[in-house]
Amino acid sequence: MRWVYLIVIIVFVAAIVLFAIQNRELVTTSFLGFSIRAPLAVLAVIVYILGAMTGGSLFALLRRSVQATRSMRSSTS
Repeated sequence: MRWVYLIVIIVFVAAIVLFAIQNRELVTTSFLGFSIRAPLAVLAVIVYILGAMTGGSLFALLRRSVQATRSMRSSTS
């Protein structure tokens, strides 16, 4: 099973490298009056990291909320 995971990781990394090589042209992105000009692959990585951070934070917040609700239910019962 370890080999399957290794193959999946290698394929995923190869796809990322291929994407980065094929998307080296500069693009301009604007948001709330700010503008940035960078290669598309770099902007995609930045957006991915920001999404992972916000998604992870939201997941942690929801998990904490559910745990607090469960502890309140068990203490009142």
